[in-house]
Amino acid sequence: MKRTITLANGVEMPRVGLGVFQMTPDQAENATKWALEAGYRSIDTAQGYNNEEAVGKGLIASGVPREEVFITTKVRASQLGYEATKAAFYASLEKLQLNYIDLFLIHWPKTGLYNDAWRVMEELYESGKIRAIGVSNFLPEHLDQLLITAKITPMINQIEVHPMLTQVAERQYNDSLGIITEAYCPLGSGRLLRHPALLKLAKKYGKATAQLMIRWEIQNDIVTIPKSVNQDRIRANLDVWDFEISEDDIQLINDLNENKRVGTDPHHFMGIFYGDRKQPNYVLSDWEKALE
Repeated sequence: MKRTITLANGVEMPRVGLGVFQMTPDQAENATKWALEAGYRSIDTAQGYNNEEAVGKGLIASGVPREEVFITTKVRASQLGYEATKAAFYASLEKLQLNYIDLFLIHWPKTGLYNDAWRVMEELYESGKIRAIGVSNFLPEHLDQLLITAKITPMINQIEVHPMLTQVAERQYNDSLGIITEAYCPLGSGRLLRHPALLKLAKKYGKATAQLMIRWEIQNDIVTIPKSVNQDRIRANLDVWDFEISEDDIQLINDLNENKRVGTDPHHFMGIFYGDRKQPNYVLSDWEKALE
């Protein structure tokens, strides 16, 4: 299988990248350097992670040529709007020490502002400052609203996907629009590493549960960005190209779906940041309770 996936505009994006969410600057710099040295060619950061500068330093320290690396960053919700997003983009460019961004995403669908943000992103894309543009955490209704005014359809929609949250309907809607689905929290924030069914399958393939889940994403044509600050695990998470999960076992993993999030629910996004809707608390599944 090819290690890149082709976006709607013909740009090739690595199927596996490193996510740096919740990493300190030191951790992000080291993880970026280690990942690139290990063979990764995609790094995913965001303005809201407060580690873009560290990613830029890690890229330089790795010695890997800039043109070989696919860098993603995202505009935070508080910076949506035509002028605000334009200023935020150039701030990211400076922090990352880059001349262009490979993929620039709207991080959250803040109602009433993302259409104007998208307009300036289209302009930056057309000027060559961005190679691909997309969104994150957009539900079908958000995509519909965006496409009322958009000239360019998003090339990526980065959403939470893992065996407890397979998001089949959302992925199919992305597919219908020619949008590639990218998964964050692909390992369920580590919760799924001890899932009995996944442990059993991983043993069958002689792999770790993390590798099994990453391969499951790949075989579902989902771009994935596992996170780790551990050098050995960073290496291991890319060691997923020497085996293939059978169709029966793919379905077995699909059937683990509980429609259960470990991250923020876009339906409750405003409540997280503005207090008008409350994010539901995480509830342990029966298999998790059995491990307590």
